Amino acid sequence: VFSVDIAAKKAGENAKGAVMASDAMFPFPDSVEQAAAAGITAIIHPGGSIRDNESIEAADKYNIAMVFTGVRHFLH
Repeated sequence: VFSVDIAAKKAGENAKGAVMASDAMFPFPDSVEQAAAAGITAIIHPGGSIRDNESIEAADKYNIAMVFTGVRHFLH
């Protein structure tokens, strides 16, 4: 959530209608909700959270297109 907030503030009005990309999954829907508040219209990320359905529901609620790549970009 903090990363989305920082990015949205930095983008300002340019966030409206933009696509958000993440190299990590969203474990909770709060990042999607924050993106919606910023005006994001699409999100691309790896997916893979056991709670992906919650993020999908949030994206649907805010009419945000969501794409899952299925590719992790970093490992712990």
